[in-house]
Amino acid sequence: MSEPNGTEPRGGEPGGGGPNGLRVVVGYSPDDRGDDALALAALIRSADRSSRLAPLTVVNVHPPPWPARSPASVDAEWVAYLRGQAEEALAGAAARLGELQVPRSELDLRVRAHRGSGRGLIEAAREVGADLVVIGSAPGGRRGRIAIGSTADQLLHDSPVPVMLAPRGYAEESLHHHRMLGPDRSARRLERMTVAFWPRRDVEGPLLAAAALAQTLGLPMRLLTLVVRPAALAARLGGVAGALERQVAQADEDLREAAGLLGARLGDGMPVERLAEVGTGVAGTLDAVDMLPGEIVACLPGRHGPLRKVFLGEGSGKIVRAAPCPVLVLPRGTGAGQGESPAGEDAQLR
Repeated sequence: MSEPNGTEPRGGEPGGGGPNGLRVVVGYSPDDRGDDALALAALIRSADRSSRLAPLTVVNVHPPPWPARSPASVDAEWVAYLRGQAEEALAGAAARLGELQVPRSELDLRVRAHRGSGRGLIEAAREVGADLVVIGSAPGGRRGRIAIGSTADQLLHDSPVPVMLAPRGYAEESLHHHRMLGPDRSARRLERMTVAFWPRRDVEGPLLAAAALAQTLGLPMRLLTLVVRPAALAARLGGVAGALERQVAQADEDLREAAGLLGARLGDGMPVERLAEVGTGVAGTLDAVDMLPGEIVACLPGRHGPLRKVFLGEGSGKIVRAAPCPVLVLPRGTGAGQGESPAGEDAQLR
C-alpha cells in the first residue's frame, strides 16, 4: 500500500484509456457502498479492450488528525489507529476483488488522509493520472438507485475526470450472478451505454469522450433525449399537442445530427441507436425507457460549471437519481483543446 507520492498525472484525455488500459480509481469504504463501487470497477476492468490493463487503484480516505501546534504534539497513536483501520479496509477490498476475478497483483492500494473524502479521491485521481473515478451510492437511498451524499457531491462538482456511480445494492446482484453460474461464467457484464443528450454549443467534447469510453469497453451506444410534457396547468392552456410534436421532431433531428457527428469522428463501425422518449417529468420519462441489465447511463455536464470539471446540472442531477443502473458523469471541456471546438469545423452540432 502506498501513501500519495506527489507524482504528476499521466495527462491522458479523460474518457478513454490508451494502450495501457483505463486507469480507474475506486473510492472504497468498508461498507455496502464500497462493495458496490468494487463490483462496478471489476466489471469495467473485465470489459476493457486495451492491449494491456492498467493497475486498478483502490483508495481509502480517512480523516486527518486534528491540527496541532507543532508536529511533536500530534497524537501518534491516533494517526497509527486511523492508518491501521484504512489498511485493514483495503485488505478487505483486495479480498473482495479477488472474488470478482481481479487478483492482488493487479491492484494499487492507497491510503489517503483528507477532511473531504471526495476531494481526497480527486487528489488521488490527479496523482495516478486517472481516466475515471468510481464510487458507490450514499447510504440510506432507495435500493437500485443512486443517492448523492457528500463524497459524490464533491466529485460531481469538482472532479477533472469522469465519475461513475454504482446504485445501491449493485454488489449483491453481481455476486448473485457469480455464485449461480460459477467463477468463469458470470452473467453480469456491461452491455450498452445510453447517453442522455441535449444539444448545445459545448456538447461535442463530452459526447465524444463518452463514445471513446464506450469503444474502450466494447459497448454499443444509444443517444437518448427526454421530451418532458408540460405541467397539467400549462397543458390546459391549449396548443400543447402541436408544441410537443415540434419538440419531438426537433429532438429526432438533433439526435440524427449527433449520431452523424459520432460516425464522422469515430467511424461507422460503432453502432449508435437513437431514441426520443416522451413522458411526464424526468424520472417518469426515464422510467419508461427500456434498460438492459448491463446498462450504463451517461450524463453530460451542466453548462454553467467550471471548464474541465464535472459540475452536475439540474437535469443531469435528476437523471442520476432516477437511473436504475450505473451513471457516468463527464466534465465540461472533455476532449476540447484550448480555445477550439472539440469537433472541429467539419463536424459540429449547433
